[in-house]
Amino acid sequence: MKKISLGFSSCPNDTFIFDAMVHHKIDTEGLEFDIIMADVEELNKRALNQELDVTKISYHAFAYISDNYCLLDSGSALGKNNGPLLISKRKIYPDEINDLKIAIPGKHTTANLLFSVAYPRATNKTEYVFSKIEDVVLSDEVDAGLIIHENRFTYEKKGLRKIIDLGEYWENETHLPIPLGGIAVKRNLDSNIQLKINRILKSSVEFAFKNPKTGYLYIKKNAQELDEEVIYKHINLYVNNFSLDLGKEGREAIQVLYKKAISLGIIHEINKQIFLT
Repeated sequence: MKKISLGFSSCPNDTFIFDAMVHHKIDTEGLEFDIIMADVEELNKRALNQELDVTKISYHAFAYISDNYCLLDSGSALGKNNGPLLISKRKIYPDEINDLKIAIPGKHTTANLLFSVAYPRATNKTEYVFSKIEDVVLSDEVDAGLIIHENRFTYEKKGLRKIIDLGEYWENETHLPIPLGGIAVKRNLDSNIQLKINRILKSSVEFAFKNPKTGYLYIKKNAQELDEEVIYKHINLYVNNFSLDLGKEGREAIQVLYKKAISLGIIHEINKQIFLT
């Protein structure tokens, strides 16, 4: 059996998607996966160092690793009404945002890229693990925080308020789904292995859709937020038909994001074909 190193986060959308393939609930076509589970920004850093054969990646981070990785069609997080939120303790007006001290969930996260596209002059940012951002806003360590994942469902209960929904901003600007994260595979892997991994991952997503509760214990064991309702709200928000296959619309959304970021000088031109062919 060929061993493939595979990185993904502990977030419910990832564990939901990968459960069937890592636990052999589907045919893995002779491949065995060596799992590395980490925060998305840690996975981004590992990919920058080319440590993993296959990994969840922020679309922002992919721009820096595109010489060595390409994107699979399956496993992505894109969608509507699921973008990152900028939150604070007090009411803040849009014209104040450039002067705020802001907590971000990582320099190479797509949340930071979307924020940078919307507010290129807001540069006073500090990186935190995503699960700590609500706390540092509440303690006044920062003025505002950029939240992702389960925190969309918890910030209001903690007395925090939304300044801007960057998903709404993106959809109003482009009329396209919000590209958040995808699955990257090393370019130097044999093309048949690359295609096999994409097939297995698609089968894993299909299995999860047909059997949504079978991976619950695995999902809950790794989740930051343990409430079952929140876990499945999270999954329903980030796992959809784009997770099965990017399709034309999904690919276009990713390309438009890169075009906007390149035009603002946030990232460099990407010279290679970004999608698995």
